[in-house]
Amino acid sequence: MSRSDQRPTRVLVTGASIAGPTLAWGLARAGFDVTLLERSPAPRETGQNIDIRGLGREVIRRMGVENTILENLTGEQGTRFVDRHGTPHAVFPREEGQDGPTAEIEILRGRLAQILVDIVPREVDQRFGDYVVGVEQDSSGVDVTFDGGGAERFDLVLVAEGRSSRTRRIVFDDETTLRDFGVSITYGTIDRLPTDVDTWDWCTAGGGRVATLRPDNEGTIRATLSFESEPFGFESLPVDAQLHILTERFRGAGWQTGRILDGFHERPQDFYTQRMEQVLVSTWSKGRVALIGDAAWGSGPTGMGTTLSLVGAHILTGELTANPDNHREAFSRYEKQMRAYADSAQGMRRGSARLLHPSSKMGVKALHSAYKVAASAPVRRFFQANLLTHEKQVPTLADYPLLRA
Repeated sequence: MSRSDQRPTRVLVTGASIAGPTLAWGLARAGFDVTLLERSPAPRETGQNIDIRGLGREVIRRMGVENTILENLTGEQGTRFVDRHGTPHAVFPREEGQDGPTAEIEILRGRLAQILVDIVPREVDQRFGDYVVGVEQDSSGVDVTFDGGGAERFDLVLVAEGRSSRTRRIVFDDETTLRDFGVSITYGTIDRLPTDVDTWDWCTAGGGRVATLRPDNEGTIRATLSFESEPFGFESLPVDAQLHILTERFRGAGWQTGRILDGFHERPQDFYTQRMEQVLVSTWSKGRVALIGDAAWGSGPTGMGTTLSLVGAHILTGELTANPDNHREAFSRYEKQMRAYADSAQGMRRGSARLLHPSSKMGVKALHSAYKVAASAPVRRFFQANLLTHEKQVPTLADYPLLRA
């Protein structure tokens, strides 16, 4: 997109997971000079199951990648809530046209990211293994310093990083607060057994502990162990220390927690942790810098994170292409369309994460009963329509002609 001086607008996009490649794809098609920066030394191949729901389906159709995505689904056939012995007490089958706990589109994060990176135009400068350490902006541009030692000037910087975004901390630290939900989550990959099923199995073990297993399309199983606790720095500990604490926390939890722990020890390269907390930023833009995705509104695994990233990136790109000489107007219109949508989809009620991690036997029994009622045929669809993963305050997606494959 040409500026008044006939030079293409130079844009730095930081983060190459979901929102970043989506931005780079659209902006490059519209004529912007795009640099896509990713801290990891190579495109990320790891990650858990994620899903695309509602308006996100329209975005991937416009991008021309829906069929490719549908060819790479994990094969998850539904969600089962099981007891400590593995006996299901509530089942939510995957249903055509219905996005319940298991959505119609379930795909591994690494695979989706690669699909999106693969369609980024060749003229985009893709850089891996570096990240931003300094940002200084004035009325005409942004001076960016990189960890690798370089420094460059851009017209705009779009921050498409994760919830713990370094670049957000540099530019938006005073505008950001984090709301803790009282739960730590650990993720990993374990070997698949002949007895494993193609459902997302969820076990509430008591003592503030939850374990899950879900299938992938790579011959392995993706697993999580989560536990209720006050913040104590768990996420910043070395992996060995995290695994030791996790082993003690889940001692006697039953079900397949021992197998999951063994698998985490065997594949430490796939093991990572996340504190369940919500990112609250009073404004998503500041001068020539804007936030997108989890860096702007992340709150952990609520089922809408990927959809919000896709939709937000599509709208931000579309507004920049529609307002090429007025980034302030583009940023304002983007936030106006996305704010209520993101808040309603990601805004968990205070204490809700802890309710899913009951400590007492009575609490576990009550939760099991609630799942059983919710899964019964008469109320299942009503329940699914009111899950945290259900879209609310959905924006009307404008037609951006340049953003259609």
